[in-house]
Amino acid sequence: MSILLHSNVSLPSREDALVGREHKMLVPAQHAVNNMPLQPPFPDHLQFAQFGLGCFWGAEKVFWQLDGVYTTAVGYAAGYTPNPTYQEVCSGMTAHNEVVFIVFDPAVISYQTLLKVFWQSHNPTQGMQQGNDCGTQYRSGIYTYSDEQQKQAEASRDFYQQALLFAKQPKITTEILSATEFYYAEDYHQQYLAKNPNGYCGLGGIGITYPE
Repeated sequence: MSILLHSNVSLPSREDALVGREHKMLVPAQHAVNNMPLQPPFPDHLQFAQFGLGCFWGAEKVFWQLDGVYTTAVGYAAGYTPNPTYQEVCSGMTAHNEVVFIVFDPAVISYQTLLKVFWQSHNPTQGMQQGNDCGTQYRSGIYTYSDEQQKQAEASRDFYQQALLFAKQPKITTEILSATEFYYAEDYHQQYLAKNPNGYCGLGGIGITYPE
């Protein structure tokens, strides 16, 4: 992930977004760390989560290390352009966010725990930016797969906002939306920090614990 600043800080309209393409990105069959499948089908008892918290290299590593997470992948979501490339997303003309897709076992790890990790692992108050990474693809976002996830996500935002207000931090800018189609990122982005242990990662929280 480049640490160069980008100038795309406002989302394009659907009409102005890039056209994209029909063919899907080719990605490995297995996760580079845990050897689980990277793409569906997944066992029926598992559930999905999707988060945007800045650079997806670091975001993915945070979640693949958790007990109960079956597999993870990075990609693009919450935009308009079908099957975008990394370069297109970085242009700011697809409206996509860099996200991590998480497949988890709710009998081992709860969605609430995933939300706690999400809030503590980045700065959710920066708008179209995360640290030195500036652009619409670095915005904070939660993309939900059910009404229950939507309720929990909104409640967790309001709960964490109280902790931030107490610490005199700005208002949370995280978008919370129903998940739309997830487009896998290129092969080299998947589990990037496992393949490149010294690779760039600008991920970091603001030092405020999510209250128990």
